[in-house]
Amino acid sequence: MSRHLRVLIVDDHPVVRAGLVGMLAAAPDVEVVGEAADGAEALEKCRALHPDVVLMDLRMPHMDGVTAIEHIRRQWPEVHVLVLTTYDTDADILRAIEAGATGYLLKDAPREELYRAIRATARGEAVLAPPVAAKLMDQVRHPGEERLSARELDILTLVAQGKSNKEIARHLHISQATVKSHLLHIYNKLGVSDRTAAVTEALKRGYIRLE
Repeated sequence: MSRHLRVLIVDDHPVVRAGLVGMLAAAPDVEVVGEAADGAEALEKCRALHPDVVLMDLRMPHMDGVTAIEHIRRQWPEVHVLVLTTYDTDADILRAIEAGATGYLLKDAPREELYRAIRATARGEAVLAPPVAAKLMDQVRHPGEERLSARELDILTLVAQGKSNKEIARHLHISQATVKSHLLHIYNKLGVSDRTAAVTEALKRGYIRLE
């Protein structure tokens, strides 16, 4: 490539950001143009710096990665987002891809794999870590199994955290009636009859993860 790829690093851990800056310094065609500690700051930096690729963590305070991805893809469609996270649950993968992420890589990826992923993402090519690709392939191979939607996974994750219907409704900006409706669909899809069983089954299938 004739010019450096402009990369913005978004992660709420300063040590992780510093490590990535150091790692990418060895790539001759990559230039780290900025850093952000959360999704809101990432939007400000995108507006000011015009990166080619955003390395985006998912779980951050103030504005999470998925919300930031949605805003970035809507406001700057030429900017591609490569998720770089420790999370590989179905919920995280689905939400990130539906939001518009071009790639999904795990933080334990080797240096050269990260370099290749950034270059491919800049070209708009889909990049998936092997465990992520395996999960998506599993969905393709088992089309008869009714999958939970991204919203249902959001709700189930909050249920697993011990949130009440009222708290879930407030967190997701929906009505309690909508929460109840989603829960009924979740129970039906998982073949269970209550919240505890739904969480247990979702954990067993790897749909959600307790932190």
